[in-house]
Amino acid sequence: MTDPIFHMIAHGPRPVAPFSHAVEADGWVLLTGQMPTDPEAPDAPLPEGIAAQTTRVMENLALILGGMGLDLSHVVQMRAYLTEFERDYAAFNDTYQAYFPEDRRPARTTVGVTALAVGALVEIDCIARRPGTGSGQGGNG
Repeated sequence: MTDPIFHMIAHGPRPVAPFSHAVEADGWVLLTGQMPTDPEAPDAPLPEGIAAQTTRVMENLALILGGMGLDLSHVVQMRAYLTEFERDYAAFNDTYQAYFPEDRRPARTTVGVTALAVGALVEIDCIARRPGTGSGQGGNG
């Protein structure tokens, strides 16, 4: 196993806590949960509503991936956290699904939570895989 690489993307969102934007080891890239903050104006109010906040979060994830030479097509798993699960789940899905082709959607878990940093309605973290890494062997074991 190679030593982990701790990534801070210069033009990425300002962290809301002490963490790296992503950590990479052996071709696996684990992105910290992103908030709907604007990297260009980190102190600006959050976008209004779940659709706008989901869009901003997905753009922030794409920005971090891009800073490492990756994009959303490299994502294999996502976890989403919603503070208003019952109210926002359908609208969240409507916005989220636009970022992936129907036949290439990552595995995903969505969880309802009581609160998120900066008063956000949504936070998403993910795991990506660099192309050309791993054994390349498939199968069911």
